[in-house]
Amino acid sequence: MASLTIRKLDDTLKAYLRLRSAKNGRSVEEEVRVILRELADGRAEPAEAVAAVPAASSAPVPRAASAAGEPRITLIIGGGIAAYKALDLIRRLKERHIQVRCVLTSAARQFITPLAASALSHERVYTDLFDAESEFDAGHIRLARECDLIVVAPATADLMAKMAHGHADDLASAVLLAANRPILLAPAMNPLMWNNPATRRNVLQLRRDGIHTVGPNAGEMAEAGEAGVGRMAEPTEIAAAADHMLRPPQPRPLAGKRVLITAGPTHEAIDPVRYIANRSSGKQGFAIAVAARAAGADVVLVSGPVELHDPAGISVMRVESARDMLHRVEAALPVDVAIFAAAVADWRVVSEGTQKLKKTSAGMPPLQLVENPDILATISKLKDKRPPLVIGFAAETEHLIDNAKAKFARKGCDWIVANDVSPASGVMGGDRNTVHLLAREGKDVTVDSWPVMTKEEVAAALVSRIARTVGTAS
Repeated sequence: MASLTIRKLDDTLKAYLRLRSAKNGRSVEEEVRVILRELADGRAEPAEAVAAVPAASSAPVPRAASAAGEPRITLIIGGGIAAYKALDLIRRLKERHIQVRCVLTSAARQFITPLAASALSHERVYTDLFDAESEFDAGHIRLARECDLIVVAPATADLMAKMAHGHADDLASAVLLAANRPILLAPAMNPLMWNNPATRRNVLQLRRDGIHTVGPNAGEMAEAGEAGVGRMAEPTEIAAAADHMLRPPQPRPLAGKRVLITAGPTHEAIDPVRYIANRSSGKQGFAIAVAARAAGADVVLVSGPVELHDPAGISVMRVESARDMLHRVEAALPVDVAIFAAAVADWRVVSEGTQKLKKTSAGMPPLQLVENPDILATISKLKDKRPPLVIGFAAETEHLIDNAKAKFARKGCDWIVANDVSPASGVMGGDRNTVHLLAREGKDVTVDSWPVMTKEEVAAALVSRIARTVGTAS
């Protein structure tokens, strides 16, 4: 049963349900489920309990505690073309083990449906301030209190204006006015609306009121030919900001350490328009850089061509070829830890064409290949400036562990992170990864196999392992 519909309860029973749910830290709907289970097991006589309850009570209702101990967000989705990104935001929050309960404004329903939000959040979606099914126990108050954080994404100019001036003429604004939890806004609107003096005044007032914001970002708008600051922050950015508020930063075990990371593919030019490359997205390397920065490290990220934004607080150097990447890596030394997550092209053409190569009657023009420099092996075998901890990645499509062990023996690094990148795995360009960490223990090589995780979770686990190792070594 996905949800319960309760109608026509007398005041005494309503008061009993409110008191019992408050005492147990659950919502009224969840408390009714508990009562039904107790009745089915023969463990409860609710009629006697109700008789002992006063007819009315003003007891405050605390937030509902998650059975899994997970934090809960009330996500208010405003009206605007960016509302479609809120569906991805729900998924990103769920990946971080955050429960989500959605409120859709009437304008938001012009862009996405309550059914879509419900399917992703696995919760009932709320849309109406005067909903008889939820307002019998002041549902808008519960939505404002039975959470750890309220996120508004997209936060439209209209919705922020209502907040700044204390309006409460629909469910979303009523929830925001009744809130005693932190609020995070992700503004989204046309650049002219964002820069309008009225909007600027409202944003300033909201910040003075203690409201947090993430974004907006610069970029192209939905309107043809429009660009500027006004794009809603990406779902990953909003999820990270929410997670940061829900889970305050932990101690910074890599503070004072310098970490070098490579990420993404390299492009080896054949001629001015063609190149040799691979399908690496750079997501895993970027995630490791973010995790290392969160752990307090001074991070240098050398990235091949990827469609990812530069992470905040990280020195990012963009390169094209393997030779460019090696030069940047060598220039960044010395470092305490070097992590080579980039999928560097193994070969390049001997002579790059100065003009586009043309098809001829003689057939395909000859392409003579030469091996690229081995960045991991080069740094691992340095006599001077070798990092104390060098970590490589082994991306394989078959015989994963055997091939990773062979690479481990050749490269001379300290650890190898092996992962299956065959098409069936979906790792290349995807959001999840399954890795095996190979490390030396005396003369033996140990293999620690990790479960399927998001790339952010893999990054966090790897950085945690690095922090323990570097701390022990120092």
